[in-house]
Amino acid sequence: MPNAANTPNATNASERPPMKRPLSWLWIAAAVIVLDLLTKYVASSQLCYAQPVEVLPFFNLTLLHNPGAAFSFLATHPGWQRWFFAIIAVGASVALTIWLSRVKNDEKLLVIALPLIIGGALGNLYDRLVHGYVVDFLSFHVAGWYYPAFNVADIGITLGAVALIWESIMGERRRKKAHAASH
Repeated sequence: MPNAANTPNATNASERPPMKRPLSWLWIAAAVIVLDLLTKYVASSQLCYAQPVEVLPFFNLTLLHNPGAAFSFLATHPGWQRWFFAIIAVGASVALTIWLSRVKNDEKLLVIALPLIIGGALGNLYDRLVHGYVVDFLSFHVAGWYYPAFNVADIGITLGAVALIWESIMGERRRKKAHAASH
């Protein structure tokens, strides 16, 4: 009996070989966590709470504590959000690690994107569990408008999300082009 992957009706996914050792890319997540916790420690030990230190005319170091999520979402609630966001971080990290373990050989950007998100989620999870809030200290502003303060974990999550979107769009185009060229 012929192999299903060799038949003309084989799906595109079955034709794409898995990446070898994709979990070895979790070092990126570890690097994000270490850099995040190190910078949060330095910010917490060197900055006074809510006292901006101007670095550039549009950038301050400002120590803030965020009990909510991005843009202080749910920050004013009585504390249940701490555990809610912790459960989301753990669930997302497990799901993204499983996804990472199944990455195909042609999805090279995913092996960077997924660990960036995992590292950011776990860096902020540490803060939530240990402190009850996330330490933020990077503050950009222009003409009296301030972007919400953030941290290295947030940068990892954002860069990972952008890379994930990019791979979703461009990877699909690449696969369609390769599929069309092979037929």
